[in-house]
Amino acid sequence: MQPIDGMELLQRIKNFRPESEVLMISAFGTVEVAVKAMQVGAADFITKPFSAEELRIRVKKVAEKIQQTQKINQLKEENLLLQNDLNAPFSDIIGESEPMKRVFALIDRVAAEDSTILIEGESGTGKELVARAIHRKSPRADKPFIRINCAALNDNLLESELFGHEKGAFTGAIRRKKGRFELADGGTLFLDEIGDVSPNMQVKLLRALQEKEFERVGGEETISVDVRIIAATNRNLQEQISRGRFREDLYYRISVIPIKLPSLRQRREDIPLLVNHFLSGTNRRYPRLKRYISREGMQLLMNYSWPGNIRELENVVERLVVISTEAEIDAATVAQFLGGEFSPAASLDSLPLDEALYAFEKNLIIDALQKANGVKNRAAKLLGIRTSALYYKLEKFGLLK
Repeated sequence: MQPIDGMELLQRIKNFRPESEVLMISAFGTVEVAVKAMQVGAADFITKPFSAEELRIRVKKVAEKIQQTQKINQLKEENLLLQNDLNAPFSDIIGESEPMKRVFALIDRVAAEDSTILIEGESGTGKELVARAIHRKSPRADKPFIRINCAALNDNLLESELFGHEKGAFTGAIRRKKGRFELADGGTLFLDEIGDVSPNMQVKLLRALQEKEFERVGGEETISVDVRIIAATNRNLQEQISRGRFREDLYYRISVIPIKLPSLRQRREDIPLLVNHFLSGTNRRYPRLKRYISREGMQLLMNYSWPGNIRELENVVERLVVISTEAEIDAATVAQFLGGEFSPAASLDSLPLDEALYAFEKNLIIDALQKANGVKNRAAKLLGIRTSALYYKLEKFGLLK
């Protein structure tokens, strides 16, 4: 082989596609060569001359290894989704205001029933926390809570994620994959940002919700499931219907029980509770930076409009902890920050590199979301990254809730 030999080719294959399984054939069948090939990553090594039967057996073994690996990977993927409810960061919904008391009372009333629920509210108001609370109070609490962000995927990916696909259904479909409906069987499926689903996907979703059955992409078998649906949106779906962007029949299917979450502006008396809760969490993450907010600083936070709601408040608290050089975060520091004059790079010198990089990147993303009024596609353009990459980072920094 020229200009590289078989061992070099094996190395390049494993570097380019580590999951590939390679059967090495050589006329120079020394123990040393075989050991080196296995160390580089060969699945098997066969020397010349060999019979067709021997080759068939070796290839069969490699094929069985590939199938076993695929099954293990699928189980890991499914287990990760099924464990989502247990591993996801979750704290009790915090609030003592009258609007939140009404939400708590409604959660208690509807949790025991199996009706479909639509949670409406501005971005950052805690819609997923409410969905999880309903699931945990329901008879399905010991079954999976499966979440999917409908706005994060294009139609093809969303259909595959919701309904699953068969092996060979499309390029890259190397194995059968269960969808979120199947994984949520017996439990709850949370359809986040359902208002962003395209009209084409709305038709397919409506059928699955009505019939509680569907086919995997590329499959013919009809699969029936028993799932409770909780949907959420930050859009005005009635307005979307009037514009022809959302199906009226789908709206009535998902909004059997509507729950409207108040914005932070409508529950200002809860701000001190939330601030102290977030301070506790931030102080645990940055143990060297124990901080508290002065009474005057707290008043400024209570008077702010909070367009990003609880999510924005949480990140503001973390950023105040990071930028403050004193244990007490005073009103001047809060006012300077809320006035938009803060440069996120200016106050990270005292942090270790990993913490500084983490805080800096998170701050940039928060700034972009605020400038884009919460519109993910626009924020991604401001950051110069793909929307899918932005969603990954939002998950990483706990900004998708």
